[in-house]
Amino acid sequence: MGTVSGSKDRRPELDRLMADAHKRRFDAVAVWKFDRFARSVSHLLRALETFNALGIAFDSLTEQVDTTTPAGKMVFTVLGAVAELERSLIVERVRAGLRNAEAKGRKLGRPAHDCGCPKIACLRAQGRTVREIAAELGYSRSLVHKTLANCDSAAIANAGA
Repeated sequence: MGTVSGSKDRRPELDRLMADAHKRRFDAVAVWKFDRFARSVSHLLRALETFNALGIAFDSLTEQVDTTTPAGKMVFTVLGAVAELERSLIVERVRAGLRNAEAKGRKLGRPAHDCGCPKIACLRAQGRTVREIAAELGYSRSLVHKTLANCDSAAIANAGA
C-alpha cells in the first residue's frame, strides 16, 4: 500500500486502528512520535480522548509522556501544537518558494519531453507493442501511452500510410 499523508484525519490504516479500538481488540497504542500519528492537535486530542474513554493506553516510544495524567495531557497538547506549527511553517515556506520561482519565470514540474508523436505512431502502426516502442526509443512505457493518447487520430493514420 502507498503512503498517505499524516496531515489527513482519514487514513485507511488509522481508520482500521480506530475501528479495532472500538471493538477493544487491544489495550495499548504505541507510536514512534506523537507527530507521526497525526499532525493536527485537534485530531491528536480527539484520538487521545477516544483511547481514554475506551481504556486504551497511548504511548510514544521517543517522548516520555504519560497521557493518562493531567500533566501528561498538557505536555501531549503542547507537543502536538508544536508539531502542527512546524508543519504549517514548512507548508508556508514551500508555497512561498514556489511563488518566488514562478515570479522569476522558472518552470515548475518535470521538463516537457518532445518524444515525437509521429515516430511513436509509426512504430505503433507497424504493430509494435508499447513495451517494444519504449525500449527502442529509450522512453518509459507511460510516456509512450500518454503520447499515443495525445496524438490525434490523423497523425496515427498518416503514420500507417
